[in-house]
Amino acid sequence: MLWMVDLKHLFTCTFWLISKAEEKKSKPSCVYRGFFFFFSSTEKGRSCGSPLLPDMGGHRDAKVVIIGCGIAGIAAAQKLVKAGFHHVRILEATGRSGGRIKTGRIGDKIVEIGANWIHGPCEENPVFCLARQYGLLDPEALKPENQALDVGGHLPWVPRFFSSSGRELNAEDILPAQKLFLELINESSDFQSQRGEPWPSVGDFLRAQVQQHAAEKWKDVDEATRSLRLCVISNMLKVECCVNGTHTMDEVSMGAFGVYKTLPGLDCTFPGGYEGLTQNLMAELPAGLVTYNKPVRCVNWTSAKSAETVMVECDDGQKLVADHVIVTVPLGYLKKHHSTMFHPPLPLHKLHSVQRLGFGTNNKIFVEFDSPWWDADCEVIFFVWEDEDAVVDQVPDVQSSWIKKLFGFTVLKPTERYGHLLCGWISGHESEYMETLSEQQVTDAITQLIRRFTGNPIITPRRILRSQWFHDPWTCGSYSNLGKGCSEQDLDNLMEPLPPKGSKSQPLQVLFAGEATHHCYFSTVHGAVLTGWREADRLISHYSLITPSEFPKSKF
Repeated sequence: MLWMVDLKHLFTCTFWLISKAEEKKSKPSCVYRGFFFFFSSTEKGRSCGSPLLPDMGGHRDAKVVIIGCGIAGIAAAQKLVKAGFHHVRILEATGRSGGRIKTGRIGDKIVEIGANWIHGPCEENPVFCLARQYGLLDPEALKPENQALDVGGHLPWVPRFFSSSGRELNAEDILPAQKLFLELINESSDFQSQRGEPWPSVGDFLRAQVQQHAAEKWKDVDEATRSLRLCVISNMLKVECCVNGTHTMDEVSMGAFGVYKTLPGLDCTFPGGYEGLTQNLMAELPAGLVTYNKPVRCVNWTSAKSAETVMVECDDGQKLVADHVIVTVPLGYLKKHHSTMFHPPLPLHKLHSVQRLGFGTNNKIFVEFDSPWWDADCEVIFFVWEDEDAVVDQVPDVQSSWIKKLFGFTVLKPTERYGHLLCGWISGHESEYMETLSEQQVTDAITQLIRRFTGNPIITPRRILRSQWFHDPWTCGSYSNLGKGCSEQDLDNLMEPLPPKGSKSQPLQVLFAGEATHHCYFSTVHGAVLTGWREADRLISHYSLITPSEFPKSKF
């Protein structure tokens, strides 16, 4: 997920509500897969509470260092502490907890710079259960009917579509394109279970199928209408790029596209900010457990039979000895620093999986206005460029055309809480370039964009606030995806502890957690929580199986 984050399935358009609205001659409505940015949930059949733990005795002396105080690291620490581990320590490179859960303000309005939604708020979702336990949710989100509603990750949002010629599009303009795109996205997701002819990427599949279906199904449609429908599909492709946290759908694996799973429940948010979750979890940890502003330079592990401990070297020169290290850094950071972060280097099969798995950038641009230029019932706004009938999801010249990658805005509601505030979404290299511009340059580009598409030359933003995840040195992007050429085996390889199975050296020296290591909830907060619990459970299990003479005796 990260902002961002489901943003894991920010929005893939469905057309059911639009078609129903058309039947009633009302304004179109549409549904999208919930966006990101990020995280929450428990495996099916497992309760949100901690399971009963075995009496492990000597595990209390085991030294566990957790690298990263994001939600995965916090979840791992909390479970280990509750299980009776007395020597748990988190090393955090920055001055704050939460990682890609980051709440900010624009004026006096609370906004999410990072993770945005609880995706699938139901009893199987640990983030929902924790948020409910801490009293962090609106009453509406707690209604049983909301939890029981299975929308397949889609959100029933009322949309407005504007074209680059300055006119608002109607249902007749967009419904056929949305219907076709949804059919193909569903087909892409089902591809994994159907042994069909392989395609190199989701983008290649979608582009080829759109052109073929358009030629067959729209052969009697005039050229201008057909061109506009293809432009609408280009807009939807940009939405999918945000959903998947990728520069282009040409970089997303077709064979593994259906691996991601959704949970039942209507996605909801934290009225007081997502950081309320991390603050409550942190309050349950012992004082002093987290050391802030403590970047880790290298994790020294070994496959030698005689070695019994792991040495963690920090940037400031301090060296810490541990029995186990849980690495929870974002995949983007791992991609950039794996060669120096581990000694000896990662095994080749693990390294290749790190390289194959995708990790992209999806940024938010919050734009505040003195008064709304959208209808009161509008929940999402899309911008359709009428020169993009070639079905494209990237621009030819990033520096001059980066703004074209911004597919539109979500409307922050309720108005009583947010005022007149929109959140724009932009992914890929265009998003990364946007981060390098001044705030005034971004404001000017947004202003020109809105004026052009609405045909209103006097619309002027009051102020903006943007995320800059790619240039954050500790994240290097937003969240993970299954990159072109990767498979479920790569997820197995990424989460595999070091040393690998079969080694004669001390087991479970280095463990891996974080949203990118979850089999089917990658890019989400609930996925990150579950992986932290998973690695804590791995250690709990380990110490419940060994004899007392094998327990470590040293302390920090």
